Amino acid sequence: MSDIVRSISAEEDITVGKLADSLGERAFGALMFIFAVPNIIPTPPGTSAILGLPLVFLTYQVMIGRQTLWLPAVVRQRRISRDMLQTFVSKMTPVMTRLERFLKPRAGLLISSNLAERALGLVAFPLSLILFLPIPLGNMLPAAAIACLALGLAERDGLAVAFGYVLSIASVALLAAISSALYIGVMAFFRALFGF
Repeated sequence: MSDIVRSISAEEDITVGKLADSLGERAFGALMFIFAVPNIIPTPPGTSAILGLPLVFLTYQVMIGRQTLWLPAVVRQRRISRDMLQTFVSKMTPVMTRLERFLKPRAGLLISSNLAERALGLVAFPLSLILFLPIPLGNMLPAAAIACLALGLAERDGLAVAFGYVLSIASVALLAAISSALYIGVMAFFRALFGF
């Protein structure tokens, strides 16, 4: 994965389609990781809107068991800015190098079958929908979960997948807590406003 990250050209803007084509058969895990990680680290506003839609398509295809990547023209033509690429490559290359000391094929039950990959997609797909929504500070945990699942998929590491599942549960719990707090706040506002 670190080689994939280093291979990304940061000299000019790039389309999602061109990036996907350059990754070939490694596209699913690598692209899930590439599109999830910028939502964990500080990036320009609007990043989740740009990178969230490709994640929806990617995780859906993993969920239904596709072996080859397909992206609609509207997604393939989306441009990723040079600045965003430079930020991603410069921040993630050293992190990936450290991570790869621990990543290795293991716990195959969680990743080595088509059914296991579909289960991964089933978890990652709703997280990508959450990531696509403009929720203030609500994108970091789902993005981290998808990144772990992507690493597990790319490196065939069931332990990384298991950690991704744990983060997925935490993401849903956090979203439920935020939604509950917003509901309570809105109801309190209307009670104070209308006196009921």
